[in-house]
Amino acid sequence: MDDECKIEADVQPSQPTPRSLILDLLSTVAGHAVPVRALVAAAALFGIQENGLRVALARLLAAGRVARDERGQYRLAPGAVLSHLLGWRRLEERTSAWSGGWYAVHTAALPRRPGRSLRERALRFLGFRSLLPGLELRPANLREGLPALRGGLVALGLEREAPVFELAGLDPDSDARARALWDAAALLRRYRELERALAGSAARLSALPLAAARAESFRLGGAAIRQLALDPLLPEALAPAAPRRALVARMRSYDRLGRALWRGWLGESGSAPLALPVHGAADLGARESIRRIA
Repeated sequence: MDDECKIEADVQPSQPTPRSLILDLLSTVAGHAVPVRALVAAAALFGIQENGLRVALARLLAAGRVARDERGQYRLAPGAVLSHLLGWRRLEERTSAWSGGWYAVHTAALPRRPGRSLRERALRFLGFRSLLPGLELRPANLREGLPALRGGLVALGLEREAPVFELAGLDPDSDARARALWDAAALLRRYRELERALAGSAARLSALPLAAARAESFRLGGAAIRQLALDPLLPEALAPAAPRRALVARMRSYDRLGRALWRGWLGESGSAPLALPVHGAADLGARESIRRIA
């Protein structure tokens, strides 16, 4: 296996489940209703049986994750996770110059949560890492500022009573430990691997059968979006931003290819053809990230 194939094998996400596939597909056409037959047709690309898909759809409906209209068609229920996930194009708009301070969340007095809690999801989505037990930090380099950050954390699952504040003046040892909470080298390596994988996939998609091309764009686009959705947006002093910007630019280009591949999806299922909305078909596969990290 050559180096490019190794990289692409590494960045491919796992096979979607019926549940994650439904959420992925509906997130891509947010605001539009989708008939079951279109979901069934898409599921077939991944070897998912119709019965399994219908069972998952019924459970998502019962849980309030999807809604059904009067025609029996389904749409995604809106939420903060989806909004965060689909914001990958605007990552660089969220950052500002870093003066060396930190945003902090104090969780020590909050009740313990079994397993992976909504609190942990919210903190991970917004790039926090644990400096001490009960003290989570991230660089204070977000343009939105502290009030918006606090609101975003709560919307994603952090308890309202959790103190969220700015922290400065760490002693040198604590500051050094805080700066080392993120593996910058691994992050930069991942950016470059995904950027190369997207470029390789884009070069061959047109030569693949339509079903194979759609499945590849779903999986690989989802892997890139998952990486960007979880990006800690580190300041330049901790990790160079150029590789992240290159990945976003490559993903925008890949998104246009994916949009073209998936544009006829509903029409082929007997519904009116749908021009995919601005977040595009490369966002197919993105909700797989929620299954992994939510």
